[in-house]
Amino acid sequence: MFSLLIVDDEPDNFDVIETLLIEEDYDLHYAANGTEAISVLPIIQPDLILLDVMMPVLDGIEVCKRIKAMAEWARTPIIMVTALSSKDTLAECLAAGADDFIAKPVSRLELMARVRSMLRIHQQYQQLTVFNTQLEAMVEERTAQLETLLNVDSLTQLGSRVYLLDTLAETSRSGGNHAIAYLDCDQFKLVNGAFGYGVGNELLQSIAQRLKQHLRRGDLLCRVGEDEFCFLLHHVPSADGLIPWIDEVMAGFLKPFQVANCDIFMSVCLGLALEDEVGASGEALLQAADMAMYKAKLRGKGCYQIFNCAMKAATLKRLTLETDLQRALEEQEFITYYQPIIRLTTQEIVGFEALVRWRHPERGLVSPGEFIPCLEETGLVVQVGLVVLEQACQQLQEWHQQGYVGLMMSVNLSVRQFGSATLLADVEKVLAKTGVNPWDLKLEITESALMENTTMAIALTEELRSRQIHISLDDFGTGYSSLGYLHRFPIDTLKIDRSFVNQMQPGNRNYQMVQTIIALSHQLGLAVVAEGIETPEQLKYLQELGCEFGQGYLFCKPLPASEIPLDSGFMILP
Repeated sequence: MFSLLIVDDEPDNFDVIETLLIEEDYDLHYAANGTEAISVLPIIQPDLILLDVMMPVLDGIEVCKRIKAMAEWARTPIIMVTALSSKDTLAECLAAGADDFIAKPVSRLELMARVRSMLRIHQQYQQLTVFNTQLEAMVEERTAQLETLLNVDSLTQLGSRVYLLDTLAETSRSGGNHAIAYLDCDQFKLVNGAFGYGVGNELLQSIAQRLKQHLRRGDLLCRVGEDEFCFLLHHVPSADGLIPWIDEVMAGFLKPFQVANCDIFMSVCLGLALEDEVGASGEALLQAADMAMYKAKLRGKGCYQIFNCAMKAATLKRLTLETDLQRALEEQEFITYYQPIIRLTTQEIVGFEALVRWRHPERGLVSPGEFIPCLEETGLVVQVGLVVLEQACQQLQEWHQQGYVGLMMSVNLSVRQFGSATLLADVEKVLAKTGVNPWDLKLEITESALMENTTMAIALTEELRSRQIHISLDDFGTGYSSLGYLHRFPIDTLKIDRSFVNQMQPGNRNYQMVQTIIALSHQLGLAVVAEGIETPEQLKYLQELGCEFGQGYLFCKPLPASEIPLDSGFMILP
C-alpha cells in the first residue's frame, strides 16, 4: 500500500481528494500546514506528497524547497496543487523541485493519472536505489577480492610485489633506516624442467616456510617473482649489523628440501640495499637490492652482495651506455674497420677481418672493449652484427669491382647472432643485396657458440656451408680447447688465439700447443690463421711450423677501408 501525504490549510480539500481516490488502495495522511508536513515526514514515510501552493506562513513553494533540500526526501515525488494557472507560477513550482502539478478544481481522472504516474516513477527510483545498493556491495566485494589478489601471492600466501611497493611507500614517509634483502633461487628452472611445475610450486612453498623462520619482529616477507623473495627490514642500523642475519638466511639453504619424496638442494643469491645508501623512493630501494642480487649471481651460487654508491655509479654509467648504443644504432654511428689477413709465405693480403667500431659524435672512436660486452648483454649485438656484415660485404664487392678479385672477407658472429632464428635469412638477404659471392665470405664463430648446443651448431654450420659460405673457428684454445671436437664440426679454417701466439718460445708449452694445433688442422684439411702476430720472431716461428695465414700489428692494425694500402703494396710495419 502506498502512503500519500496531503498538505493543505483547508481540511475540506483533503476530504475532496480522499473522495476522488476512494477507489484506490492508498493510505492517506493530512497535514494542515508546511511545518506540520515536514515534522511528520519521518513518521508517515510518504511515497507521494500532494502539496497546496497557497498556504499561510510557509507557502507550498517554500515547503517544496525545504523537503527537496533534505537528502532522505529529495527523491519523494511532489505534486503541486494550485488554483493559479499562470506560467510564472508553474515555472516557480518546477524551480522549487516539484515533480508535477495539478490545477484546482481537481479532476478525478487527472488526479488518478498523475498520482499513478508519480507513484510508478517513485517505485522505479526505489528499485533502482536497491539495485545500486546491491551493485555497490558487489563492487566493494569484488574490489576487496582483487585487492587480495594483488596484495597476496596465491601460492605462498606471502605479500606480493604490489603489496611490498605499497608498504615501502608508507615506510619511506615514516622515517627510520629500512633495508631490502632480495633473494633469487639459483637455477630454479632446472627443477621445473626435471620434475614439472607441480613439484616446483611445492618447492617454492617450502622455501617460503623456511624463509619465514628468519623474519624479525615487524619485518615483512614477500614473493616478488617466480623464484624471487624479498625481506623488508625495519630499523637497520648498518649493513654490517645485518651480516650475521644474512649468514643465517644463507645457511638455511644448506639442508635439502623434502618435496615429492625427493631431497632437492637449492641455493640462493642475495642482494641487500639500505635506504640510507640509496636515498630515494621505495621502488628505487627495491631496484637497488635487485641490482645487488644480480651482482651476487655473477660471482656464482650462494653469494650475497651489499649495494654501494660505486655500484650505483657503475649502473648509471651502464644505463647511459645502453641508451647511447641504442641511439648509435639508430643514427648509424657503427662503422667497420678492416685488418688484413696475410699469407705468411709471400706476405700478400688474401683477405680481411671486419671489426666493428663506434664513432661517437662527441667522444670519437670508443674502445671496442667498452661497448661490445654491453652489446652482447643487451642483445643489440644481433642488429649491430647485421650492420657490420652488410658494410663488410658491400666493401668487399667494391674491392672486387676494382680488380682485387681474390680477396675474402671474414665477419665475426657472436653467440647471440649464431643462435638467432633469422641468421640464415639475414645472411642470404645481405648477399643478395650486395651481390657478393658466398664463396668469398667467411663467418667466424667462437668455440662457446658451437658448444652451447652442438646438435644445432652442426646443423646450422652445415646449412651455411651448403650455401658455399666458409666457416672459421675463432679464438681457438680459449674455450673448450679440445682438439677432439674439431672433426665433428663442418669448418674450413681454425684461428689460433693471440694468447698462444704472444707467448710463443721454442720448447715452451704455448709453442707446443700451436705446433699441435697446426699439425692436427693440416691432417683434417683445415687452413690455419694465427692472430695477434706482433714481432718478426713470432712470424718466423709460425712460418717454421707451417702456419699458412696470420694477422696482427706486425703487418697492419685495423683501418678504415680508405686507408688500406692495396695499391701501394704491402710492407711489414717496423
